[in-house]
Amino acid sequence: MPKFVDHEKQKEKIAEAVWRIVARDGMEQVSVRNVAEEAGFSPGSMRHYFSTQSELIVFTMKFISDKIRKRAEGAVFTGDHMEDMAMLLEEALPLNDERRMETEVWFAFIAKAFTDRELAPLSAELYDELKRGVTMIITGLINLGMAKENLDPEIEIERLFALIDGLAIHGVIRPYESSPEKMSRVVRHHLQSLCKC
Repeated sequence: MPKFVDHEKQKEKIAEAVWRIVARDGMEQVSVRNVAEEAGFSPGSMRHYFSTQSELIVFTMKFISDKIRKRAEGAVFTGDHMEDMAMLLEEALPLNDERRMETEVWFAFIAKAFTDRELAPLSAELYDELKRGVTMIITGLINLGMAKENLDPEIEIERLFALIDGLAIHGVIRPYESSPEKMSRVVRHHLQSLCKC
């Protein structure tokens, strides 16, 4: 009887292998041979799933994005609006080893997208998705009547987006200065600064 192969699970194993290689060795080390070896596949079977390196990287980034989204959707909310908003924003920050690896791979992908036109549309899509999340937070503060009067939503969306991006960068390149605790405090302080006292 032929052996059943779950092709989606196999592709996920390959994506996880890409993720580990990028985090450990850099995006330039993502090759069919290296990924096959990391995932425990033969190079021939790898080509069965992905015909180009760009296709492989796109799948990996969608896999990571879906993972982050599912984690956010599965969050257990406290009922404290400020705390819940902070928790959602923290999904995009390197607050533990897993999230640090996701962030490192994310930045490597963005850099690669500058020179690989096949990656550019996904890079823009993932950027827009993160911005929608930030927009939801600012809109939520306003709709709940928590925001300061005369708050400029457009400016505050850009400011919060830049803050999250900046914290993520600092958390990866200078983790000894940007501890998880410090990043969490900054996020909460910023949200509080947008609210009525």
